[in-house]
Amino acid sequence: MNEEFICVTNRKLVEGEFLSWLDLILDRGVNGLSAPDRLILREKDLSPAAYTSLARRVLDLCSTKGKICILHSYPEVALELRCEHIHLPLEKLRHMSEEEKSFFRTLGASVHSPEEAREAEALGATCATFGHVFVTDCKKGLEPRGLEALGSCCAAVACPVYAIGGINEKNYRDCLRADAAGVCVMSDYMRAAGCHL
Repeated sequence: MNEEFICVTNRKLVEGEFLSWLDLILDRGVNGLSAPDRLILREKDLSPAAYTSLARRVLDLCSTKGKICILHSYPEVALELRCEHIHLPLEKLRHMSEEEKSFFRTLGASVHSPEEAREAEALGATCATFGHVFVTDCKKGLEPRGLEALGSCCAAVACPVYAIGGINEKNYRDCLRADAAGVCVMSDYMRAAGCHL
């Protein structure tokens, strides 16, 4: 069974210095999770200028670790920094030009149904994240979509679909058994409950 882990960042959950924490988890993993294979620099509350500044540093860090850094929400920043990996809300993907899309090797989209996954794929997405699969603090009060819905989304498209939302050491294999290509994890990578050495 393929076990691909993607760390989704949220600097507000990190105790201590953000880049130092990323350095550690890229090497070692945390909370029983392996070191991530890739990293999505989410931080979408930042202004484009602040995001660009942070992205430069995180791209450099990932490069030294031999990891792919996927930028998020700001295709213009990715184009400026010549980063060929981007993840977008579906709404942003809908409004990208074909020329902009053609630059990216990774063009991910967030989806919440098989229909949205098919639309994203038709728009040129090379992969999608589906969620939220489990209960998560990031979506307080919203019912999780569950493993059956994840499986339906995976079956609807040819591109890889990654599970996101409430995923941890105890439940990530359930997502893989539902045919997810891998899992995206935020909280359990960002919070320092215990290092996996």
